[in-house]
Amino acid sequence: MKTLLKVVGLVLVVAVILGIVGVAYAVTTGLSARAEPGRLETRLARAVRGMAVPRDVRGRANPVAATPEVLADALAHFADHCAPCHANNGSGDTDMGRGLFPKPPDMRSELTQKLTDGELFYIIEEGVRFTGMPAWGDGSAKSEDASWRLVHVIRHLPALSPDELERMESLNPKSPDEIRQQLEEEQFLAGEDHKPKGQRPTAAPHKH
Repeated sequence: MKTLLKVVGLVLVVAVILGIVGVAYAVTTGLSARAEPGRLETRLARAVRGMAVPRDVRGRANPVAATPEVLADALAHFADHCAPCHANNGSGDTDMGRGLFPKPPDMRSELTQKLTDGELFYIIEEGVRFTGMPAWGDGSAKSEDASWRLVHVIRHLPALSPDELERMESLNPKSPDEIRQQLEEEQFLAGEDHKPKGQRPTAAPHKH
């Protein structure tokens, strides 16, 4: 009985300490997404993420061959789905990326490139809680194939060519304002003076 009471007491003490730390963190940071995570927070998050990836997945090799056709298709997928947060070159330097907490990593860096193919695949498929990284996978073979293709893109990011970047830029999703401007230009060139009022075209939703 005494041992049980000691354990319960210890758990309560740890819970109180964690609560105090949590409140202090919220007060000192204001829970703002503008700040960069501290070193301790970053190291802890990376360590937890590493432990979260199942060992059998971590060691998996990419089953999709890295052919030019596969890479071209995957770069187009990346430009359409991933670039709004990660940028075409993988730097993470975008309006959306800069507003996230934590900020998207520079996927060209050693920290990302040293992750195994399995770890990259798992992050794409399952996402990362408490970040802006969504889970793109649905457990289907088609989804897994798309994620493995994106792993090839991540590996290729440090060597992107100017031509590849230009093609990716042409495939980036357009904002409602850009779509509206494009439609107005097309209407003008077609000689159409009438423009419906109050209609704002929206981009079609994307699916992985």
